[in-house]
Amino acid sequence: MSGLYLVNNTKDPLSRTVPGLDGPFAKCKLFCGTLKDLNLTETIINLETVNPIEFFGVNNGKLDILKKKFPLLKILSRGTQIKLSGSPEQVETAKEKIDLLVQYLERNGHVSENYFEQILGGDDAETVDHFVDRHPNDILVFGPNGKTVRARTINQKKMVGAAEKNDIVFAIGPAGTGKTYTAVALAVRALKNKMVKKIILTRPAVEAGESLGFLPGDLKEKIDPYLRPLYDALDDMIPADKLGYYMSTRTIEIAPLAYMRGRTLDNAFIILDEAQNATDLQLKMFLTRIGANAKAIITGDLTQVDLPKNQKSGLAKALYLLRNIDGIAHIELDEEDVVRHRLVKAIIRAYDKDKQEHDEQQNNDHRPRQ
Repeated sequence: MSGLYLVNNTKDPLSRTVPGLDGPFAKCKLFCGTLKDLNLTETIINLETVNPIEFFGVNNGKLDILKKKFPLLKILSRGTQIKLSGSPEQVETAKEKIDLLVQYLERNGHVSENYFEQILGGDDAETVDHFVDRHPNDILVFGPNGKTVRARTINQKKMVGAAEKNDIVFAIGPAGTGKTYTAVALAVRALKNKMVKKIILTRPAVEAGESLGFLPGDLKEKIDPYLRPLYDALDDMIPADKLGYYMSTRTIEIAPLAYMRGRTLDNAFIILDEAQNATDLQLKMFLTRIGANAKAIITGDLTQVDLPKNQKSGLAKALYLLRNIDGIAHIELDEEDVVRHRLVKAIIRAYDKDKQEHDEQQNNDHRPRQ
């Protein structure tokens, strides 16, 4: 491509300060010729395998991040293509990063601006390993109709790793971070691989601000609404006829936490969901049910306690008491792990900010006056 170019070269005696320009091109010289003459190169990358809006971002927000990361490159987008022009080294580096982004989007379908920046800026091997699919066989479960279930975020992958190395895992984080879904996938995988003989899924039967006590039906029909999220996760991972068989033979059991009292759970994968709604005594009871060749995952969100005001959640205490015991792992998930609607992250941030401001105000109110 021939034309008139501004070449960054502050050491060249022919370079001149160009009015109106700053940054790397504040001092440059005019050059008439081709990119090849300047030892520059260009490449075109096709993005046909991903959603261009997900790659470029709303109003090209992610594209702007890419341009800021590589200010010496000329970066143009058109349709499903992106064109890079500049020095061979810069073009190659940018291409490698874009390939990582494409690979991540192909696997997950979405990448937040935060992760977008991390992928562009992460040059160390550990950061790259988080995003590169070095293990294409890391699928947890093949569900009905060929659906694949796998850990989709960094902390979900940490959760999988922790469950493989420990018998008890606490997974704590806000709504929508995939805690329960990942835990159920790990349990189903263990059952399919014959690592355990049964799956037990349990939740405290606590009303989330509304009463279900006067609904018609027997005890099971009254309790099922509390356990619906567990059924939904299983529906994604096991064909309906097979799931029905597992439920009828009690190979998979879904029950309220109160039903765990007095049992010893051997050769089982046990999940306690919504553990923030368990009292101290209930959590102790659950944790002491775990028998030989059993694994347990406890999930919860400390910001969504639905217990009556006269009862206290036992989750925070359990996390503190069990923090240094070998074989028990703790994983924290956050808003970057949210895999629901994109607005859920913004909602979580808004509530977290409000809670922080409320806590600060309370602290100020309790300070002694000078």
